[in-house]
Amino acid sequence: MDPRPPELERIALPPSAAAAGGDLLIMLAGAYDAPARFLEHDLDTDCRDAGFDAALCLVRTDLNGATDGRMIEALRRQVIDPARTAGVGRIVLGGISIGAMTALQYHDACPADADELLLLAPYPGNRGITAEIAAAGGVRAWQPDRLPPDAGELRSWRALKQLAGRDAVPAWLGYGSDDRFADAHRMMADALPADRVCATPGGHSWPVWRQLWRTWLAAGGGGR
Repeated sequence: MDPRPPELERIALPPSAAAAGGDLLIMLAGAYDAPARFLEHDLDTDCRDAGFDAALCLVRTDLNGATDGRMIEALRRQVIDPARTAGVGRIVLGGISIGAMTALQYHDACPADADELLLLAPYPGNRGITAEIAAAGGVRAWQPDRLPPDAGELRSWRALKQLAGRDAVPAWLGYGSDDRFADAHRMMADALPADRVCATPGGHSWPVWRQLWRTWLAAGGGGR
């Protein structure tokens, strides 16, 4: 295994009214999706129409890096730290499917780096993991062991457990009610306040994810 963090393929778009201390929305794509897919589905337009004039950083999720934990260091070095150095104020870290799982992994490793999490249809990991957590009585009751850096799927669930605590970073979870992972998503939802969860009709698909981020924006997502 190459120990170096992967070079991230990404698209960076400035806000329409550039100003110091502005917001940054980082979105990690699902498996095999290019960053441009967000633009094909009008994320930039939807943000602007909702009055969320943030800079956007759209990132391809490196699957090997997500599996072995190197995506965390890549995000920190190539996106998060430069943004803070440049004077960005509020950072929203989000993603779709395995991208959302990676956002949770990042929060597990660096819980102070993002000001909000946007989790759309997170990939929950294999059935053995979800069965273990369900058998424990859910996310809040589950007690994870000490986890190595490459235990990415378990680390994402541990982050969810942290998000259930007091003074946690606000997180918003959205998923399709017919998503093939919907049972796991409902278990994730138990860790969050009900008003920070949205299930909308549909499956694991871009039209559903667009509807979900538009719902998040309409609810004041991004701290507006």
